[in-house]
Amino acid sequence: MLIIKNVTIGEGKPKVVVPLVGRTEKEILREAAVVKTYEPDIVEWRADFFEEVDNIAAVLKLVQKLRNLFNDELLLFTFRSVKEGGNREIDEDYYFDMNQLVIQSGVVDLVDVELFSKEETVKALTAKANEFEVYIMISNHDFSKTPSKQEIIARLEKMQQYGADLLKIAVMPQSVNDVLTLLDATNTMKQQCDAPIVTMSMGNLGVISRLAGEVFGSDLTFGTVKAASAPGQIPIGELKSALHIIHKYSNS
Repeated sequence: MLIIKNVTIGEGKPKVVVPLVGRTEKEILREAAVVKTYEPDIVEWRADFFEEVDNIAAVLKLVQKLRNLFNDELLLFTFRSVKEGGNREIDEDYYFDMNQLVIQSGVVDLVDVELFSKEETVKALTAKANEFEVYIMISNHDFSKTPSKQEIIARLEKMQQYGADLLKIAVMPQSVNDVLTLLDATNTMKQQCDAPIVTMSMGNLGVISRLAGEVFGSDLTFGTVKAASAPGQIPIGELKSALHIIHKYSNS
């Protein structure tokens, strides 16, 4: 289990994350006000959608405004690269500098770092997060295929070796068997890992993986209020209802 403020990740129902994907500060704050009414456990700011993301002062100003709004919810900062399904590309040096300054600001609770960034980037940001008591989610996204079970587990184990507080992998299924591969890998990894795991099979075919985390071992799931940040995300109202039903009957 991982306890951050009043949120326990790794116990009971998967905690619900809602991404903010607006392009301007005005759009993002308007979207954030609506998201807050749905009471998610975690709010993820997808900074790669922000049109001023190359202006670090604007990023830090906006993340502070989001913190002021989401004082009860956990706040996750994410810049997703194009190669992993993101909306904007930046160079590795700026990726490192931006994430480091966001961590040092002390404003966010969690920061997402991509597994296949430079090794020194992943290690340095993880160390910086530990120094400032910010939690690190190391992530990997494959939008073209579902790797083998062994490869999924190997990537999750590498995240653990880097010292991640949460391990995340999202893959694209081409068949039902691919969805089963992801769920099987999740269940196996859960038995041998002491950090919370976040896994999903994307797209319509993989929707079940976003709902059944309590059964197979995925501790977070992503829902939507407006636009989705990845294929297969479910509107938060329907998502919460489904999670409640699974929790009720799987524990009865």
